[in-house]
Amino acid sequence: MIPQWLIEKKRDGIELSAGEIREWIRAYTDGAIPDYQMAAMAMAIFFRGMTPDETAALTKAMLESGAVLAWPSVPRPKVDKHSTGGIGDKVSIVLAPLAAELGLAVPMISGRGLGITGGTLDKLESIPGYRTGLGRREMERVLEQCGCSMVGQTEDLVPADRRLYALRDVTGTVPSVPLIVSSIMSKKLAAGLDALVLDVKWGSGAFMPTLEQARGLAGSLMDVGRRMGKRMAALITDMNHPLGRSAGNSLEVRESIEALKGNAPPDLEELTVELCAAMLVLGGVLPALEPARRAARERLRSGKAFARFRRMVELHGGDPSVLDNPALLPGARIRESLRARRDGCLERIDAGMVGRACLVLGAGRRSAADPIDHGVGVSDIAERGRQCRAGDVLAVVNANARGACEEAMRILDGAVIIGDAPAAPPELIQDRIGL
Repeated sequence: MIPQWLIEKKRDGIELSAGEIREWIRAYTDGAIPDYQMAAMAMAIFFRGMTPDETAALTKAMLESGAVLAWPSVPRPKVDKHSTGGIGDKVSIVLAPLAAELGLAVPMISGRGLGITGGTLDKLESIPGYRTGLGRREMERVLEQCGCSMVGQTEDLVPADRRLYALRDVTGTVPSVPLIVSSIMSKKLAAGLDALVLDVKWGSGAFMPTLEQARGLAGSLMDVGRRMGKRMAALITDMNHPLGRSAGNSLEVRESIEALKGNAPPDLEELTVELCAAMLVLGGVLPALEPARRAARERLRSGKAFARFRRMVELHGGDPSVLDNPALLPGARIRESLRARRDGCLERIDAGMVGRACLVLGAGRRSAADPIDHGVGVSDIAERGRQCRAGDVLAVVNANARGACEEAMRILDGAVIIGDAPAAPPELIQDRIGL
């Protein structure tokens, strides 16, 4: 294989064969193709795109660059969920133990936040002692004992993606749909799943700015998953307003604990229940969505899933006492209230700007090496559609530095959209695919 010939082929819009793609990824993983040639190929893919066959072949080649997990000692159906990321999206923390409580095994390989969207691993590491780096045997033991485990990508899982993702981040090729799809699906399929449910978000606080772009991404993800023999479904969800009432690592863990005890805010409950129902149907636990919804809603409101989450944390080395007393989680020294400037109906608090405020506070990363302040973020976020009066609290900034607090307040002040007339908020779940 002559690397530049394949680069030229893709540059000129000529379809690559599965064999060419497989050899390219093998050579890149082995170090035979340098980063500058991989960067050129990624840019060619960015501009020329890939056919469905090419995208599936790329995903398969990346998947086969490392180990593929299996769980022979776990008899339950193995089903997971993947979110494309959003502001205040703590669904995974609530969903995994809830789905396990209802009979599924959830081997969830999660990611860290980068930019304005938070990462599940960063949130879980707010819990003192929680280990996200379990080996396969440890993860299998956790699955056997409590049905769910939430970990990070290990060194031997999809090494091609680990190298390529870092390169995409610095070469302007992150938005390429084929590269997004192959990155997501190779990691998820490496977890040894029977089925996968997608939460594809769109809006100011999401990677996809429009509904149609989100639908296109969902369709491509599902096509690849089905080609790999997996049962797939997707929800398209609105991310123009933060999900739940908090954004920031320990703040979201606190909210998740309350949700698992039966006190979820309505939007968090709705999305968790819908995703769980889809997982139960794809996993064959229940035959249809409506009884699955009822089961998920009843089990969530009962608080029974909390004990399973507590057990998972314990098995991961985390301190379960902080779950019983969330005041022990990392906190912030400064709390500043954002207040409404006038009477009216709260149309939304722009999710993207809330994410930028969290980034300023230190809850997120500008680069992969940045440290995280687990105690900061935005809490007490007002519900969309609420009637408010001038002076009402719409959100609270939690900060550990006065300058960062003031900057976050300035950002949030411009994020609030208040209308004159009462208006029903848009549907949170805007489309269902494969359900």
